[in-house]
Amino acid sequence: MTDLGTAAELGRTSALAVECARDLARHAAEHPGLFPARPFDGGFFHSLGLVGAFGSPWATVEELRVVNRAALWVFAADLLVDRVTRSRDELAALVADCLAVAGGDVARSPLARVLAGLRDDVGGDPRWSDQLRRMLSAMLQEWDWRESKTTVDLDVYLLNADSCGSSFVNLSHWLYIGEAWTLANLDLVREAGDEVQRYLRLLNDLATYDREARWGDANALVLGARRTEVTERMARHARTAAELIAPFCETSPRTALYLERQVGFNTGFYGVSDYWGEL
Repeated sequence: MTDLGTAAELGRTSALAVECARDLARHAAEHPGLFPARPFDGGFFHSLGLVGAFGSPWATVEELRVVNRAALWVFAADLLVDRVTRSRDELAALVADCLAVAGGDVARSPLARVLAGLRDDVGGDPRWSDQLRRMLSAMLQEWDWRESKTTVDLDVYLLNADSCGSSFVNLSHWLYIGEAWTLANLDLVREAGDEVQRYLRLLNDLATYDREARWGDANALVLGARRTEVTERMARHARTAAELIAPFCETSPRTALYLERQVGFNTGFYGVSDYWGEL
């Protein structure tokens, strides 16, 4: 019966992931210019559905709508920054549009129009706007590194880890779900989430080095870090994240599990696949 119960739980979580993927696909279909079929293929939507569902397996599709759509938005922003925009002025204008929308203005670009929906979902919280600014500023910094063909110390690189968007997605989720303890202790929870983000930044860099080198994306290895240096830092950030998350197990076990599964799920996932489809 124990195996049957485990299988049933996995079945429910998998079904939740499928429904999340369908919601994401419908949402993307409303903005085809922003989410082209390459690289936003069917596997991409199912990948995002899986990470959302396994991070919060107790949730409903509606409760996961914002975390999933925030993650989708980050991928769209990343694609525009890395593959579509042709000048820093063009990129700066896009960033300015998004930040203006976060402050309540009307969107001028397709990316900002989708962002406006997320802004409304989280109630225009100033912490969310600030995290968005941090993420977009970090993306701009990576664009500058790439264009100048510079090398960057790993410590400096990780100070820019907001570029991967993990902390932005997490904050969007917590503000939307509105779990009382998490919101009352958001500084502590965000500190743990930032440490998870550093681990995920390096995990992604190791797992997707070949693609990112081919696409021209910022990557710790491309920017000069050694592979052994990266794996050592990953282990350090994983330990620190676990130490920061441990106290949450008593006060908010769902928040603890959500963050733990960000590390665990992505470690397993990147051992086999990648979120992006082919361009």
